[in-house]
Amino acid sequence: MNGEGRRPPAAVALEQLVHNPFNPREALTDLEETAASLRAKGQIQPVTVVRTTAFLAAHPGQEKAVGAAEYVVIDGNRRLAAAHQAALAELRIDVNDDLAATAADILESALIANVHRVDVPPLDQAKAIQEFVQVHGSQGQVAKRLGKTPAWVSQRLALLELTPELQEKVETGELKVEPARRIGRLPKEQREEEAQKALNAVKTPRQ
Repeated sequence: MNGEGRRPPAAVALEQLVHNPFNPREALTDLEETAASLRAKGQIQPVTVVRTTAFLAAHPGQEKAVGAAEYVVIDGNRRLAAAHQAALAELRIDVNDDLAATAADILESALIANVHRVDVPPLDQAKAIQEFVQVHGSQGQVAKRLGKTPAWVSQRLALLELTPELQEKVETGELKVEPARRIGRLPKEQREEEAQKALNAVKTPRQ
């Protein structure tokens, strides 16, 4: 029902909404600020959804993932999680079943919606871009679809070349994102030494 996406947003109970199983964001954490905003200001914009029937028609085998919900959220998974935390009864939605066409469309829509947001953790963004590359076959193709340069894509994927220990330091903020990306693009034998330099550079001198 392509025309359904052009109807005015309607409010539905949270129980009718389910997170997109293909959502690139691995963890919906640190939701308190978003939940507080929902409680204080209400919902600013609707979440974009597809009907579960349309989603399952395009993705057979995902019945368990979507359960009994009537709609699958494509853009707004964080708001849905925060709405649950804020104990809201409902959210406004905008239905666009065109987004349920293929797995690539689901992934692409969710990724593009998240790539430009400042609240997406850098490693989550990098993992999403990596999955996007697997769908489209090359970093160059992904760069074109995102409207970015190949260098932009490569820089973000560089975070995935870091050791788990260094990735954890990126997540905690101990290792800044920009030097981490540079380090990830270095030969393996140079990464640890450069990482230590970067970590030492940001340590506060003792009084």
